[in-house]
Amino acid sequence: MNVVFLSPHFPLNFYNFCVRLREVGANVLGIADEPWGRLRPELKSALSEYFKVSDMHHYDELVRGLGHLTFRHGKLDHLDSMSEYWLETEARLREDFNIPGLRPADMHRAKHKSEMKKVFRQAGLRAARGRVCPDTDSVRAFVREVGYPVVAKPDVGVGAASTFKIADERELSAFLATRPPVEFIFEEYVAGAIVTYDGLVDRDGRIVFDASLCYSRGIMEVVNEDSDIWYYTDRDIPSDLVAAGRALVAAFGIRARFFHFELFRVADGGLVALEVNFRPPGGLTLDMWNYQNDMDIYREWANLVVRGRVENAPSRPWYCAYVGRKARFRYALGLEEVLARFGPLIVTHERVDDVFSAAIGNYGFILRSPELADLEEAAAAIHEQV
Repeated sequence: MNVVFLSPHFPLNFYNFCVRLREVGANVLGIADEPWGRLRPELKSALSEYFKVSDMHHYDELVRGLGHLTFRHGKLDHLDSMSEYWLETEARLREDFNIPGLRPADMHRAKHKSEMKKVFRQAGLRAARGRVCPDTDSVRAFVREVGYPVVAKPDVGVGAASTFKIADERELSAFLATRPPVEFIFEEYVAGAIVTYDGLVDRDGRIVFDASLCYSRGIMEVVNEDSDIWYYTDRDIPSDLVAAGRALVAAFGIRARFFHFELFRVADGGLVALEVNFRPPGGLTLDMWNYQNDMDIYREWANLVVRGRVENAPSRPWYCAYVGRKARFRYALGLEEVLARFGPLIVTHERVDDVFSAAIGNYGFILRSPELADLEEAAAAIHEQV
């Protein structure tokens, strides 16, 4: 089986996908703009061939790269990057080279938040009222309809970039005077805690791995206020969240890939669907799944791609938490003090790539315990500032 992985060197932990693919028998082919000499040794060993382009945004170079790999290795059977950023590029390449998976026709529902809302309702889920507002008059009409506060975000966007909570007329006027030149969707503000339903789906649409994240705060607030965040993988996923997630997998027709669904848990105890992503959660969450379940999710994905099945199901013997810290703050505990105090809980710690630092900090700790209270205590201490 010939598997093409776009940008296999980034994020840093994604090289594991290529290593595991090679171990289960795939012929792994890489395309990126990173010089060969800068790839880590494990990735080099996993790749049968690497095609370097000058810029991943130059689609014609990617086409030439895939043409070269096809000539050298035969028909390409699978293509992925696991990245939201390259989702549309992947779809175009699959169409041009007749590779199974998401195609350009699927992108409207996969990328546009306004279209996601339609699917949420078709799946029987609640969703915040929202509308794409192309001009000032339509924005003000929507605000009159739902009242303040409202949230403005790009209809097509990644993470919490350019996402704003607007509380009053003054803030609205300021936003309208400086709004970026992209299509924005405006939504009524939903007060609630963000929870996720995440997992991996096989070729027949069956969920073969699932998980859930609970956040200390919303990513929008963390980015806009430049504050700290911690989150954890739940051991017991609520049944209504599982039901909502399964309904979304069916409604979006997800096959043979990871998914990451974000929802609000609101004051009445119910769920309000926020967003779907056709990729795994970001940051170090994949590694958190491994630590939570004492398994290798990279290998399970490779098994699914190559053999059509996984070998292990999640058992969740641990809660696993990510605690991020930002370089701009002074913390009460230094790194060595954190390690000395919470060493038995900490499974790894590392510097975070700057691309992700606005959301999850410049330095991150992964901790695990069978008791959530242990992680709550550790997160509070790690985040305590001078």
